Amino acid sequence: MVQTDVDATTVVDRTSPWKRMRYWMIAHAVDDFYQGLVPASIPFFVLERHYSYVAASGLALAATLGSSLPQPVLGVLADRWRLLWLAPAGVAVAGLGAGLSGLAPTYPAVWILLLLSGIGVAAFHPSAGRDARRDAGNSATAMSLFAAGGSIGFFLAPALATPALVAFGLGGTALFIPPAVLMGFILWRYQQRQAAASRATAVREGKDRWIPFLVLTAAAVVRSALAAGMSTFIALYWIRSLGSSPALGGGALAAFLGGGVLGTLLGGRIADRLGMLRTLHIGSVAVLPALVALRMVPDPLIGLVLAVLAGVTVNIPFAVLVALGQDYLPSRPGTAAGVTLGLAVSVGGLFVPLLGMIADRHGPPAVLTVLCVVPVVAIGLTLVLPAPGQQVRT
Repeated sequence: MVQTDVDATTVVDRTSPWKRMRYWMIAHAVDDFYQGLVPASIPFFVLERHYSYVAASGLALAATLGSSLPQPVLGVLADRWRLLWLAPAGVAVAGLGAGLSGLAPTYPAVWILLLLSGIGVAAFHPSAGRDARRDAGNSATAMSLFAAGGSIGFFLAPALATPALVAFGLGGTALFIPPAVLMGFILWRYQQRQAAASRATAVREGKDRWIPFLVLTAAAVVRSALAAGMSTFIALYWIRSLGSSPALGGGALAAFLGGGVLGTLLGGRIADRLGMLRTLHIGSVAVLPALVALRMVPDPLIGLVLAVLAGVTVNIPFAVLVALGQDYLPSRPGTAAGVTLGLAVSVGGLFVPLLGMIADRHGPPAVLTVLCVVPVVAIGLTLVLPAPGQQVRT
């Protein structure tokens, strides 16, 4: 037996992080594209089907419930059995549900299809997070590529879906079915090759530490709530408070989401150099001045630069939260990934209606003011986290 304090495996893989993780990064992008497709398509359901705002909110709720509630159960299943088919099937189901929703003739059928799409998203994350960590080894940079894939998919969804829905109507959602089916097939073949080529399996040892994991999960929820709040209200703040055009407001959202991709990748680099806990501390502290500067800037054009900076700092901890969660639960990597990568993100989004109430009463600037305070909670949570300390047997 060899004992070490590394994060995942003692097997050294000298191939580039991109070569090791390209399948997982692309698959994550495709999977989370369908999470972004739902909010992008909801306005078209309102315009073409004349759904009420309450009904439209119900469609978003269906996707959220599907992607959040099954995560812990699916994580337990992924930890008990290998289920190499679960991530490929999840991608395919996510795309089929979202793609067929625009063709469904009735509201209940649309609701069920979006719920099914959410379940597909939920099925992907636990097993993908487990097996991506298998391929990433000790590299936080490699895990950041996997995490960034989800941000890229969510970022691309409105950019690709909106023109298609404008041109073809709601039936245009069907155009996005083939990528999911193709990616599911490619990922399944990749999983089979990995299983066939495996000569040894690293067995993660160490006691599961649930209290640190729950504290980490709370920090992940705070980060998710912050990201969801900014994504929802930054464009409205640009338009209604800074007096910019809707196009420039959309540019602010794109700048924030693009910064999120950069921040996720940067967080992996920092973690490989300084350690995961220190990266969490850096990201949690750095986001405070970035958000305050964004809230105080009077010029919408200068604010675009600060929107990128805010996106970077909010997402520096993202990949680290996933990897560190697996280190706190060394015998349950699927459960850990399902919670930090899937459930925490969905739960964070549930705070957006509360921010909406603040916006209704006091306007978008009040929302950004509240969000400037939220990182203080994340700082407090991350400061009490212990080092993972883990043993590995090969």
